[in-house]
Order: sequence, then C-alpha cells, then structure tokens
Amino acid sequence: MIPESFIQELLSRVDIVAVVERYITLKKAGANYQACCPFHSEKTPSFTVSPAKQFYHCFGCGAHGSAIGFVMQYSGLGFVEAVEELAGQLGMPVPREVTARSQEKAKQQPLTERMARAARFYKEQLKASPKAIDYLKGRGLTGEIAARYGLGYAPDDWQGLQRAFMEGDYADPALVECGLVIENEQGRRYDRFRDRIMFPIQDARGNVIGFGGRVLGQGEPKYLNSPETPLFRKGEELYGLPQARKAIQQQDMVLVVEGYMDVVGLAQSGVENVVATLGTAATGINIQRLIRLADRVVFCFDRDAAGDRAARRAMEVSLEYLVDGKSVEFLTMDGDQDPDEFVREHGRDAFLQQTRNAARLSDFLVRKLIQESNPRTAEGRAKLVSEAKPLLRKISASVLRVQISKEIARHAQLSQAELEAQCGLRPLARSRFAVPPSQRGRPAPNSLEHTLLLTVLRRPERAARLPADLIPRDSAEGEALCAIAAAVEHADLPCNNLGLLLEHFRGSPHEEVIARLTPRIGTEADDEGEHEALFGDAVERLRQRDLRRRIDALNDKARTGTLSAQERRCLSELLARKRA
Repeated sequence: MIPESFIQELLSRVDIVAVVERYITLKKAGANYQACCPFHSEKTPSFTVSPAKQFYHCFGCGAHGSAIGFVMQYSGLGFVEAVEELAGQLGMPVPREVTARSQEKAKQQPLTERMARAARFYKEQLKASPKAIDYLKGRGLTGEIAARYGLGYAPDDWQGLQRAFMEGDYADPALVECGLVIENEQGRRYDRFRDRIMFPIQDARGNVIGFGGRVLGQGEPKYLNSPETPLFRKGEELYGLPQARKAIQQQDMVLVVEGYMDVVGLAQSGVENVVATLGTAATGINIQRLIRLADRVVFCFDRDAAGDRAARRAMEVSLEYLVDGKSVEFLTMDGDQDPDEFVREHGRDAFLQQTRNAARLSDFLVRKLIQESNPRTAEGRAKLVSEAKPLLRKISASVLRVQISKEIARHAQLSQAELEAQCGLRPLARSRFAVPPSQRGRPAPNSLEHTLLLTVLRRPERAARLPADLIPRDSAEGEALCAIAAAVEHADLPCNNLGLLLEHFRGSPHEEVIARLTPRIGTEADDEGEHEALFGDAVERLRQRDLRRRIDALNDKARTGTLSAQERRCLSELLARKRA
C-alpha cells in the first residue's frame, strides 16, 4: 500500500501537461492546452489539460482526472502501477506500507525477471530455427509482426531452458512456480514448452506473465498455455492488449477473438484493434475491462461447437456488465474459416465489412432463444419465456432490458407487462419518463449542497470557508462536502489542486459523487467571479436555512409553553438577525 502523503507529494511535483505530452501532442490554447482526445475518435480537439487545476477533461466523451488518472486510462494500468510509472519518471522511490498485497508483489518480482529471461531465450531460438521461421512465413507473418508481439520458439529439447538459466538456476523452485518447468514425482525436471511457437502473454505494463505455445503442424494439445501462477490468472488477462491499445482508443472498438494466431494474423493484415481471451470463455473481469476500453466490443469466435459455446458464454456474462450507450456484438462469418484464415484469403477490407455486419447482443440473444425454443407452438413459447427469465434478470442496463423484453414478449405472444411479471422484473418507474408538460425542458433545481460541491470542485481552496457544521449529511453531496472540508481542515489535503482532491478520494464512499460532478467543471464557463458569487450566495442561503430551522424549533416550543427564559432571549436574537 502506498502512503497517502506520497501520493500528495507526487502530484504536487508532477506537471500534468508534461505527463500528457509524453503520450500525445498538445497545443497551447489560452491558459490551457488542447488535443484530439486519445480516448475516443474525433477530428476537432475537445480534450483540454489545465496546468492550473492539474486536471484533464474531454468535452466529447467526458474523460477526466489527474495525472495518475490519465496514465491509468491511457495505459490501462492499475492505480499502483500508474503511481510507480510517474514516480519512476521523476526518480522518486515509492515507499510501501507493508501489507499482504505488497508482500505478494515483492514475491512476484523474481518470477517476472525469470519470465523475461525465458522470453528472450525463446526469441533467440526462433532466429536459429528455420522450420519455425518457415511455419510463421507460411501463416503470412513477417519478421516485423513477430518482433512486435515478441514471438519465439521453444526448442525440441526436454531441458532447453538450461541454456537460458544455467544448471544451478534451472533447479530454482521459482521456475516451477512461474510455470516454465515441470517437476515430476521422481524430482526430475523438464521444460513445459517444447517444439512450439511461443506467444508471450503480457500484462498492462508489458511484463511477460505467461506463455501460449502452438505446435508446429499436427499434435495435441494444439495450444498449451502457462498454468495459473502468482503472476498469471488467465481469466483476468487479454492477449495482445498492449499492442492493440492505441488502435482500440482511436477506433473506439475492440475486436475479441479466440486464438493467438488470430490476433497476430489480423494485425499483420492491418486490423490492429484486436485481442484474444485466454481460453475460449470470456470472464466477467474480461467483459468489464473490454467495456472500459471501448464503446463497441465485437466478439468473433470460430464457427464450430467450441466457438458457439464461447459466444453463448460471452453473451451471458456480458449481460451483467452492460451499460446503456455501450454495444456488445457478435460476428458470425460465412463459411467455416477462423478470422486469421478469412483475412488472409479475402483481405482486410472484406473482414472489416464483416465486422460492420456483426449482430448486436440484443439480436443475438433473441435469435439464440428462438432457435432453442421453437415458439411456433404454445409449448415452445412457454419454453422461450422460461429460458429468457434468467437472462433478462441478469441485464444491468435498464433501458436495454426493456427493449429486449419487448422483443421476447412479441415472440411469446405476451404483453410486456405479462412477460415482466412472469420473469419477476420490476418495470421502469414511470416518473423517469412521464414529466409534466409544464416542467418539460426545465432543468431540475440543484440543491444547495450540489451547488456548493460544484463550486468547491472548481476551486478546492473554497472548502476551507465552508460552514461544515451547517451542512446536512443526508445526501451524497452533503457527505462529500463535509469530507472535503474535514480533509482540508486537518491538512490531509492541500487545498489548491483538483488533481490531488480526486486522488485523495479515490476508492472512498465519496468517489462516485465527485466523479459524477467533476465533468461539469470542464464544461462550464470560466467566469470565476460568477462562481465565487454562487459560492457566497449558497453559503448565505445555507446560513439562512439553518436560521429558519432554529427559529421554527423554538417557535414550536413556545406554542407548547415549554420555552425557557434563555431560549426566549435566543429566539429574539434570531428573529432580529432574520430581519437584518
């Protein structure tokens, strides 16, 4: 765990403009800097970096955050890794509070070094193996694409890795722990991978954490993967992500295939926004990560029984993580070719046309249910509803769930209300849509807490002037305001840096409401005089609200005849203040 004080020191020393410019080109635009957003495709710059606020914001897609947040979003790193990346650029050693997690990471470091050494060895062996080179050339791959993905070759030798680790190191238990070497019951050791094309699996930082090995020609298993290790959990990783990240961001679409060769083959043909699941089944962690990467996720699996099962599994898992405005799609190509074979025979443009014809998840789901239930009969329609029930109940995107429910109800010859009742679904509240005519077009009035939080986020130093004792804690905005005021008062949070404020509350109960309001800061006019007036007016209204509350409480006591002499004097003073 990294101490909070170090995060503050890091963000106070780092310049967000310099950080962002390591990844994209910025142009000066008044007090700020601009660029085309790296997180979605656009032709007109809408991405702004504020050196004064140490904060970035995109007017187009709403992406925003601190320097740490930018590195996390751009590079796909976790919080700790992003902090390490920035600290390394400044030459700052990252202190650690000893926790079970930090002890586990320290234990992983020697494993990472051994995996890197094995990857170098396999690359060297590929250069020296004519049959491996000929195999890759036969699959249409060039040396450039092989180098980009770090492809290698495991020699046909039971203990070939001894040449990489020497005899003493080959006996190291860490080689078994990271899955490079197998030790049998008699204690004899041998390489896990032999006579295979090697595909290094990298984490978000580019560290090799595992391998996939493909046989040359015929043989079983066709693909052999690293086992689960302290470094490698196959359900959490996506092959090819480090190489595909830039293309995914540019196109706002990620293509998900089954195999390593599909990834490199498509990349060789110019389709670079492609990754692969490790094993045919997509996991919930995979889906969450993919949806964060792009607004459009397209699964493309082989047209065989395993591919059909993988597509069905991906569809079912996706239901729990769908977000309205995001699209999950399924590509079923003509014929029985896998994506690599199709693109080599028909070319890049023909493949891209196929992706444009991918079925939306809603269509894919309904089509599968109809195929499996045959709703031409009453029994089939009953089966359709029964099969649809657990799937509909999984869908997290409320508006999309309504649309799919309507379509299934139509095929089941039921009304939408009848289907929802049978499936135990709660209908969307009418109040979300039935707005009275007199109110249409009017924005909902903001609470005092909402207004105060917005103005404090614009200028965090205003938190020092908040009358925290008058802010009610019965709303998320009120709780967040009190937390910000307390952090400033106790010097836990420097009060002049929005980036620091965002990172201070990362992972806290207040992160959600702060993240929800922060994009508003980037879109409102920079008239600080106006915002200061708003802040002052809101504070005064807060005081007046408290004054009315206290007067009302004393008046209630007066009506019951229980008002003391001291309370009577207090009521008179409060009434005088109200008239002033």
